[in-house]
Amino acid sequence: MDFTKIPALLKSRAKKTLPEAAAEPNPSEAKINPFLTRQDSLLLENLLRDVANGNVDGDDTGDKDDYALLQHLSDESSDRFEPQVFAGWDAKDLEKLPEPIKKYLLHPYVAWASGVVRRKTDIVFLTHILIYLSTSVPSAVYLYRNFTWIHGVAHYLMQLFYCGAFTLMLHNHIHNGGVLAPSWAWLDHTFPYILEPLMGHTWDSYFYHHVKHHHVEGNGPDDLSSTIRYQRDEISHFLHYVGRFLFCVWLELPYYFIRKGRYGLGIRAFLSEVTSYAFVVGLWRWQWQPSLFVLALPLLTMRIGMMTGNWGQHAFVDEQEPDSAFRSSITLIDVPSNRYCFNDGYHTSHHLNPRRHWRDHPASLLKAKRQYAAGRALTFHNIDYLEITFRLLMKDYAHLAECLVPMGEQIKMSKKELADMLRTKTVAFTEEDIRKKFNL
Repeated sequence: MDFTKIPALLKSRAKKTLPEAAAEPNPSEAKINPFLTRQDSLLLENLLRDVANGNVDGDDTGDKDDYALLQHLSDESSDRFEPQVFAGWDAKDLEKLPEPIKKYLLHPYVAWASGVVRRKTDIVFLTHILIYLSTSVPSAVYLYRNFTWIHGVAHYLMQLFYCGAFTLMLHNHIHNGGVLAPSWAWLDHTFPYILEPLMGHTWDSYFYHHVKHHHVEGNGPDDLSSTIRYQRDEISHFLHYVGRFLFCVWLELPYYFIRKGRYGLGIRAFLSEVTSYAFVVGLWRWQWQPSLFVLALPLLTMRIGMMTGNWGQHAFVDEQEPDSAFRSSITLIDVPSNRYCFNDGYHTSHHLNPRRHWRDHPASLLKAKRQYAAGRALTFHNIDYLEITFRLLMKDYAHLAECLVPMGEQIKMSKKELADMLRTKTVAFTEEDIRKKFNL
């Protein structure tokens, strides 16, 4: 694709309506959040048509057209491709900007950024990197030079706003070995080390725990973040889960690697945690007030948030096939997870292929819709992982059933039956269950 034509592309894409493929009558528009991404809206309309028409097998006459459109939207060689420049605004929104802003700021930025990112779909990553480097870093430095409590609180709230999108950008970075073009490798390799402590991450620990550990074990018995031994709607079990990660992961993760004979990973994981803690403690001893807001609170918040989110991601585990990616993780079609956190809601798709590009998840689900239905996969809408955890701890299965988008045999079930079904997926596994189900 010729990216010198980006301005014209943005303009032409903004004039198209969503989508030509969905010619059949849509289900109730009230069920579809208007702030969903274009891809999410198309996919959700497709799934809700199945519900309205009772398509238990997942077959729909519009599937091929919908799938083709989803592919075009993410295919850089297609004339219908739309680059994602900002998380909160789509092409149609950017086209409403005043002409001088588009001519002298937006279009030159898109043209330049297209040569900086590894894939043209990822301009939004560069946008985020530049925002973080130009706000978080100067704010943190100034706090150490001239601390005030108001600035400290404001800085922490800013980081709280940033940390979700940063973490999921980092998630793409660690799974795919970076997000920027080879000529910008210096920035691709350095920005995580600058920003990770400010966003509540310890250096490289996310890579070691998530890529080298979690995706190897897949929420199974040896996964340190596994949910299977916990009753996922019990507050005491949740607190134990979060507390164990907070206080023990720095030692348990290196020990896991050593126990598996991966001694190099064990040493590096240990050193990454210890050096990160030493960095925080050292700055705390120098100036504790700015360190509280710049490092300590983000670290505590991030670790609690990640475990709360992971609890929601893997709360529903099938009692018959707990090792199935379809039955031990879920899919969310919602605004916070997918618009602002780069399709993090497609957790099942991610576990099926951890290196799948974030823009390809909606098309991947639609292509494999019959497998999702046959595998009794769970798909929700208008709810994020944090709220799923909150609803579970309140035992509010009725609300969770309301948010479920039924697929396959689930379409025939009443709301009460769906709620009862969800309840069976949160029961703790005994050690005997684990031995039988995981063939240990």
